[in-house]
Amino acid sequence: MNASVFVELRFWVLVVFSLVLPAGIYAALLRTRAISRPAVLGFGIALVLIAGVDVYLLQSMAALARQTLSAADDAVFASEVSIALYVLPAVFGGIGVNLISHVLLHHLTEAEKRFEREHPGG
Repeated sequence: MNASVFVELRFWVLVVFSLVLPAGIYAALLRTRAISRPAVLGFGIALVLIAGVDVYLLQSMAALARQTLSAADDAVFASEVSIALYVLPAVFGGIGVNLISHVLLHHLTEAEKRFEREHPGG
């Protein structure tokens, strides 16, 4: 067992899933001038999945921190401070759900308009 969770592979995977991947997705969304609905849907699903992986990794790191001797591990992952770490997955999941909802609502609006054109007065 390592003396600290900060040298574990899971910690670095957490950093990638919490910071690098979402930053890349946001950069791609902001940089794009035109984007298809399937791409927006894909980005939304990716953000929701990233949020799920983040929560799993945070739980895993908290359990691992309780087993190490390092006080820094406990201070970050196994204390009340760790609640702040859950803000990022909540934000990613929320934005992902909003992207998915946007695509679905846009599709339903178009489907309703198409129905009205095909079935006038009914």
